[in-house]
Amino acid sequence: MTGLTNDEKSALLELLNEKKMYGLVWENHEEAVEEQLREQLPVFREVPERRILSDDADAPNHIIIEAENLHALVALTYTHASKIDVMYLDPPYNTGNKDFVYNDSYVDSEDSYRHSKWLSFMEKRLKIAKTLLSDKGVIMISIDNHEYANLKLLCDGIFGEQHLLTIFVWETDGHTDNQEQITDVHEYILCYSKTDAILLNNIVDPNVDQGSKILRDFAENSITKNGIKNPPSEITLPVNFPCEIDDLHLEKSENVEEFVEEAQKAKFISRELTDKYNMVYPARLDTMNVKNGKLKATCRVFSGWSSASKLKAFINNDCNPIEDKDTMLRYYLSKNGVIYYRREGRESHYVQTILRNLGTTETNKYMLEKMGVRFDYPKPVELISFLLSLFTNSDSIILDFFAGSGTTLHATMLLNKDGGKRQCISATNNENQICEKNYTRNSTVICRDYESPKGEKECALTSNNLRYYKADFISREPNSKNKRELVKAATDLLCIKENLYQEVKMTCNGKTLRKDYARRFADGEKEMIIIYEPAVIKYIVEELKTWGQKEFIKIYVFSEGRYAYDDDFKDVIEKVTLCALPDAIYQAYRRVLPHRKKVQQADMMVDDEEMKEALADAESYSYQEEKGGKA
Repeated sequence: MTGLTNDEKSALLELLNEKKMYGLVWENHEEAVEEQLREQLPVFREVPERRILSDDADAPNHIIIEAENLHALVALTYTHASKIDVMYLDPPYNTGNKDFVYNDSYVDSEDSYRHSKWLSFMEKRLKIAKTLLSDKGVIMISIDNHEYANLKLLCDGIFGEQHLLTIFVWETDGHTDNQEQITDVHEYILCYSKTDAILLNNIVDPNVDQGSKILRDFAENSITKNGIKNPPSEITLPVNFPCEIDDLHLEKSENVEEFVEEAQKAKFISRELTDKYNMVYPARLDTMNVKNGKLKATCRVFSGWSSASKLKAFINNDCNPIEDKDTMLRYYLSKNGVIYYRREGRESHYVQTILRNLGTTETNKYMLEKMGVRFDYPKPVELISFLLSLFTNSDSIILDFFAGSGTTLHATMLLNKDGGKRQCISATNNENQICEKNYTRNSTVICRDYESPKGEKECALTSNNLRYYKADFISREPNSKNKRELVKAATDLLCIKENLYQEVKMTCNGKTLRKDYARRFADGEKEMIIIYEPAVIKYIVEELKTWGQKEFIKIYVFSEGRYAYDDDFKDVIEKVTLCALPDAIYQAYRRVLPHRKKVQQADMMVDDEEMKEALADAESYSYQEEKGGKA
């Protein structure tokens, strides 16, 4: 309110106080990790010695990222914007019992800003998370009573209240250090979608014996369920619909006439009336007549799920089941006027919101201890496997940026036992060696047999690759030196983005280019070339002319601006997709990064020494064709 007089400030405050709002209001708190992002850009650098590669050539690539999750999320906005299909998060519950660290300090129960710090912390991350979700993406977040109400309102504001799919209540094993007389034995799992286009996968009901599958159907409203209070739609039906007339025992005209007389007096066919005449309970009766000994009537079908058009479809189909090709639903009508529907080819079509029989923290803790990992209260791998199974397909990409001991990654690999190629990105910092524990656990289940939480032998999940990355940083100052450094440092980001990790030689006219000029990655189906020195473009173009048509050739080229040297590639433009770096990274990051602090104009100028250094760098990258061999 700079520049306002005291009277103006008072008037403005009074106006603000009068305006009533719905939603959360809290004091925002800056984080040290956020402050770092004002001056530095995050990238990922692989730790090659931690790489685990499967003998299966088609094995999916899973990623562990050792980083503050805010840094990891910013970098993922470049590699995975709108690509994540499912997120599962287990954030700090902010119990006040040393479970939530803010700016390197525990937030205890006496901190008067305890809830506002937690909300500031979560809001920054969830807003970025939303940009990563695909159009059919789903995010699931575990929480308990301490922040449940705040998290629900926060997510309503970010994802939209209309996109709340459900709130699961997980019945825990009750293991707690709480000595109060009332012990919580449940937690919540909030589940939101990015859009409305969400369908459940095959479901095994967790409340029945493990491994048994049951068929369940959704029931639409019966013909009369919503009663006469709702606007009716008119349809002519036999009163005995959907039963055959022979089933009604109304062959004698006196019975029909007697029924008509009673029904006309009542203006509504009651349950007692239909029971008296052994008839199916129909909709409201407007007109009735008897013809050839059979009763016909005009009924009113009340609004609800049972629409008049659907009932007409049943009549036209002789009351046989009908198919809806758009939704893959099969509708059929029971004799009591209830429409049921089942999704063809899917077993069990709903899951109860109370989740039971899905493992315990204690048995999972023992499993981890046998792997050499000590971790209190790990989420059961059975629980996370079940939740992921609701929404993932065989090639889904899954993200957990509160990765903890790595349960989500472990669960993903277990699901891949069905032959799927699901990928998981697991991000966490290394506070208290947590990322080390994540790696130890998941490298163990890939490399050797282990004991499940139930004490049963589990075979090694060998058909999975694992790659380990650490966060690194490049200055945000957009001078030529930093731009070149960012492009070089972005190589691992590009491999993650394109899911291409196999490097092959980049040759031109029989000679191999040095890796500081260009690098090439290929997997037999697609190609990626990263050009660090534009001077070699003409030689790469000549090489591309000799290649047959590839399904995919993505070329990333260093450029001071947004120009990706389109003119230089004009002779092979039908073979390639061009992208200028680092501008593409700047553009992605700019949408989520905090604003930089203002700098003086003089600070943004490149001095003579920097200019000489930049020119020297450019000269050292020149392509010396006449020397032959490696350039």
